[in-house]
Amino acid sequence: MMSVPNSTENTFSTFLVTGIPGLEAMYMWLSIPFSAMFLVTLAGNITIMLVIWTERSLHVPMYFFLAMLAASDLGLSLSTFPTMLRIFWLKVQEMSLPACFIQMFFIHTFQDFESAVILAMAFDRVVAISKPLHYASILTSGVITKIALAILIRTVAVQVPLPILLRRLRFCRSTVLSHSYCLHPDIIKLSCSNTRINSIFGLFVVLSTMGLDFLLILFSYILILKTVLSIASHGGRLKALNTCISHLCAVVLFFTPMICLSMLHRFGPKLPSHIYVLIANMHFLIPPVMNPIVYVVKTKQIRDTIIKVFHRKGPEES
Repeated sequence: MMSVPNSTENTFSTFLVTGIPGLEAMYMWLSIPFSAMFLVTLAGNITIMLVIWTERSLHVPMYFFLAMLAASDLGLSLSTFPTMLRIFWLKVQEMSLPACFIQMFFIHTFQDFESAVILAMAFDRVVAISKPLHYASILTSGVITKIALAILIRTVAVQVPLPILLRRLRFCRSTVLSHSYCLHPDIIKLSCSNTRINSIFGLFVVLSTMGLDFLLILFSYILILKTVLSIASHGGRLKALNTCISHLCAVVLFFTPMICLSMLHRFGPKLPSHIYVLIANMHFLIPPVMNPIVYVVKTKQIRDTIIKVFHRKGPEES
């Protein structure tokens, strides 16, 4: 299913991924903050997943969705960071067609998966604020499982055709991609075949997943605001809104760079290429780094559980 064209169907067999244009002389220095970001991403998301897995008091819908968010962040990071660090450390830019197509598949899969999880978390907040007394009866373990399966099925269903459709293309133009990793719009630009079907399907995937998710998230917060404004006490309103801050940060971190990049490409002035690359990097690299930090800082239960685990290990090791 993930098969790619052989050398007889293409005039070249490798792509060249790009670092940050204009900053090539600083790659070794840039590798330091990017390596630190990668380590923070791994440590933060793995910690959140392990804490939620091992602490029974966190086995509730809100934290199950958070664990799914951490898993998608982890997958997105493992799909993007290594290629970037290989460029910065070793200045290796070549990537074979199969490797490029596989990386593209996983990047877009985890990207769509994260978008759907953020939407599910918005639904969780709507139920928690609008119907707090029925929260446990509405979001049962069975419902959570069905939501997770629906997210997985939708993501795989729209992403599997992308590498299959790429099989029919011939690549005989420039081999240089615009980013440090393989993305579908970037790949089809290099084809000398008719890419109309690929472009239409790619646009359909974006609009039917992240585009639709973003609109539904906005609608969710309209419902949340309507409920919050109906609360009589000022303190009650602030308490209800405070439970949404972490999720709002996840929404802003994930969708803002993507929307800005789309607007700049279509309506903005012509900017240096490294500006577009940096905004794209923000979309793929910043959320996996910041989401665990935001949730640990803002979520007392997770913070207390992490502290308890380390305190429990301390005396045992001493």
